[in-house]
Amino acid sequence: MLNRINFYLEKIYKFSGYVAAIFLILIAIFILLGICSRIFGFYIRGLSEYSGYCMAASTFFALAYTFGEGGHIRITLFIEKLNKKFKKTFEIWCLLVASIFSGYLAFYFIKMLIISYKFEERSEGADEILIWIPQSPLALGSIILFICFLHHLLKYFYKND
Repeated sequence: MLNRINFYLEKIYKFSGYVAAIFLILIAIFILLGICSRIFGFYIRGLSEYSGYCMAASTFFALAYTFGEGGHIRITLFIEKLNKKFKKTFEIWCLLVASIFSGYLAFYFIKMLIISYKFEERSEGADEILIWIPQSPLALGSIILFICFLHHLLKYFYKND
């Protein structure tokens, strides 16, 4: 059963990487639209805001995928110098701290999303979009990151016992 859960979580991390790539493509499209609109003399409201929203969304969706693939900056040079007992303790500590902070981040992103939805808060940019719409991918990406850290922490216990 744990192998099945691990398999599905890895699929979720990979899917979030694809979603991050889609948001990066949208950034390029919005920037090209902004350039073309200036060249041809018309104005499209909110393109820079949409680019910023897509950048934030791509960042949060890419975090779990990147961590799962081992692409984050790691402290392996430091960990390699530790003996086996301290190495295991230090890795557990790092994963535990990352899980706590990412859980805290996810909790407050969800709280911010609920408040924005409840009060129908709008962005301050030219587009005046309901702000919960661009906040949703941030909250979802932070939840996936929290799950990823917690998953790797539990997987570390499962693998090393």
